[in-house]
Amino acid sequence: MKAYIFPGQGAQFVGMGHDLFEQSAEAKEMFLKANEILGFAITDIMFAGTPEELKQTKVTQPAIFLHSVILAHLLKDQFKPDMVAGHSLGEFSALVAAGALGFEDGLQLVSRRAMAMQKACELQPSTMAAVIALEDAIVEGICEQTDGIVVPANYNCPGQLVISGEVDAVNSACEKLKEAGARRALVLPVGGAFHSPLMEPAREELALAIEQTNFDAPRCAVYQNVTTRGETYPTDIKSNLIAQLTAPVKWTQSVKNMVADGATHFIEVGPGKVLQGLVKKVFPEAETASASL
Repeated sequence: MKAYIFPGQGAQFVGMGHDLFEQSAEAKEMFLKANEILGFAITDIMFAGTPEELKQTKVTQPAIFLHSVILAHLLKDQFKPDMVAGHSLGEFSALVAAGALGFEDGLQLVSRRAMAMQKACELQPSTMAAVIALEDAIVEGICEQTDGIVVPANYNCPGQLVISGEVDAVNSACEKLKEAGARRALVLPVGGAFHSPLMEPAREELALAIEQTNFDAPRCAVYQNVTTRGETYPTDIKSNLIAQLTAPVKWTQSVKNMVADGATHFIEVGPGKVLQGLVKKVFPEAETASASL
């Protein structure tokens, strides 16, 4: 069975999507429509901007969404998923590709999400850190024992967990994690504490937008970050999308559940190959590939 997977923030690169724009009139139309919806020429930044410009959350999230969704659209009859999943932001791409959400509605929600997250980041200094080669339970325990707000945010694969929270709390946790045997506990160059309680203002703002948006039943199960199960009911999908902003991305658990439900081939749709690497660490026997026209 085939699982199509969609990347999240961090997969961006300058030049992303330009080949699709040049090759396809349909893609060109979708990109230009996106410029109109967003109110700025995101294509200029995607195709020929600087890495700094592209790294802004308000640009990065819609850029990755556009690259992934337009590529999935152009695959046409090749795109026959038995299941889909996306990492954080990628969940929106997965929902559009699976027919649960329209392209324009999806882009507007992603833009709202990015802006709300940016605002939440500016309210309080916060950060994230990657923890390498330590068991999840140990990381969870140290987060609980550390003063201030610091929580597990991304369960990427066995031995790779990202924590998120207040700057002092994350720094303190990193010291304890190294003492506990982590090979690395490295603060990441990110704008704030994604997937932590500090995103509550963004969650509230996004909740209003999601509740007002029409969702349909997807053509296949969507394995969501919050529940890690294949979801098909629009009401459940909506509530999980809202919860995702302050809850951890349980990618490891989602991949395990997809495998348990029959997935053997994982095709990454969008920029980069990060998710293929993570899948291989969860399930070494998996066949992985990048989607291509």
